[in-house]
Amino acid sequence: MLMICKKEWQQFFSNLTGYIIIAVFLIVNGLVLFVFDDNIFSFGYATLEKFFMLAPWVLLLLIPAVTMRSLPDEYKLGTIEVLKTLPLTPWQIITGKYFGNLLVIFLSLLPTFIYIFSIQNLADGNGLDLAATIGSYIGLFFLAAVFTAIGICAGSFTNNAVVAFIISLFACALLYYGFNAISKLSQLSGGIDYYLEMAGIDFHYKNISKGVIDTRDVVYFLSIIFLLLLITVRNLKHKI
Repeated sequence: MLMICKKEWQQFFSNLTGYIIIAVFLIVNGLVLFVFDDNIFSFGYATLEKFFMLAPWVLLLLIPAVTMRSLPDEYKLGTIEVLKTLPLTPWQIITGKYFGNLLVIFLSLLPTFIYIFSIQNLADGNGLDLAATIGSYIGLFFLAAVFTAIGICAGSFTNNAVVAFIISLFACALLYYGFNAISKLSQLSGGIDYYLEMAGIDFHYKNISKGVIDTRDVVYFLSIIFLLLLITVRNLKHKI
């Protein structure tokens, strides 16, 4: 598994594309937070709320771009046949690819910690609500973990990277906000709307972002990740 993980990591940073994707993520968030209209300086108080509202939508585009070649290129180039010869189970191959891509995403998020130190130093008084900020980052990491699983799973259905990107993008948007949007339909009010909202990632992400780690939210994220990886493993077994 570690060999596959290392291969994914090296492959992503073997050209400028990997660095450009990470740079775009950091630049977009930095501009929105500190430069564009309604930036942090216009709020009048220390908060990273705007970053945590924007970051999921940026990740929704970033992560499919990171994961879209992981499995499709293996199918297209025929290197999936090489993986068959290795003493690895389908689960080890998929988890290796999953964690390799997830490490790239986490590396993209780590530099954003500088936002915390910057705002704390600029703020008067107590500064940021650290409990809520830590909770929001934990929620963001779980969100990234689910989006990465979606991207890997989407790639297991096709040997075309562009198709994998589109499928992953649509699935991420549906799971993140689709259920929330559907639950707001007037025809569904009266009880079922709440359960539909609970089925979406946005509901659980917002819960963790309040600074309280509920085991129900953690179980939700881990269950979605496991289910997606299980589907990916089944697809891989049909390919090899």
